[in-house]
Amino acid sequence: MRPNAWQMFSFAGIISFTSQKDYLSSSFIVIPKSLTLASYERLFDDQRLWSGYRSTLFILALGMPLNVFLTFCLAYALSRKGYPGRRLIFVMVLFTMIFQGGIVPMYLVMRSLSLTNKLWSVILAYGVNTFYMIIVKNYIDILPESLVESAKLDGAGEWTILGRIVLPLSKPILATIVLFYSVDRWNEWYNAMVFLRNNQLYPLQLVLRNIVINSEVAGNITAASAGIIGSQFVMGIKMAAVIMTMLPIMCVYPFLQRHFVKGIMIGAIKA
Repeated sequence: MRPNAWQMFSFAGIISFTSQKDYLSSSFIVIPKSLTLASYERLFDDQRLWSGYRSTLFILALGMPLNVFLTFCLAYALSRKGYPGRRLIFVMVLFTMIFQGGIVPMYLVMRSLSLTNKLWSVILAYGVNTFYMIIVKNYIDILPESLVESAKLDGAGEWTILGRIVLPLSKPILATIVLFYSVDRWNEWYNAMVFLRNNQLYPLQLVLRNIVINSEVAGNITAASAGIIGSQFVMGIKMAAVIMTMLPIMCVYPFLQRHFVKGIMIGAIKA
């Protein structure tokens, strides 16, 4: 039986509050023998953590709305039966799920636009997720076509139909892709590693990765002299980093769960 997110979160929380001595001396821990905040103190004392939160929140605040806007516009256009060439465009979009240009052309584009070493390079490098777009398109396809036709008879344009008819009826799928894109943006690290060179601009995931790597190096040096396995020596810091990453998402998810389940079930199955 595979553990769910809450079980993994609980396990990480237990280990993060366990001292290294108790962790190394016990093969199975349910309740820490002695609570310690040493792992969290190590993270909070590093100023890179706060700059990482700032960069991640900036990427999330600007990147997620951009992703949702582009995804909805593309999905709506491809769902219109009278849109010329929509099948060809849809096939071309699907093609990108299998074959991609790669990171080198993307880096050359960012450099030509003078966006390297700027957070905008991370934001603009990720536009539309093809899988999410397909889910939104399938959801829009099952909406009554009569509503759109009635709006056109009243003189409504495509933007009016999208903003006043399709979007209000798409709250479940909207909540779904908002959660998807929020998690993607919150976990952003690869593009930042490629495009950014300034440590003060690193997002949270990349900062935590560097902190863990630095702790492993220091742990290996200490463990070598003490005869301890280095990877176990920094397990508390790793689990504390997991908690710092998962906690915001776990706090938001319960409020979107009802819409999330409904949206993913309807959007994934085309009527």
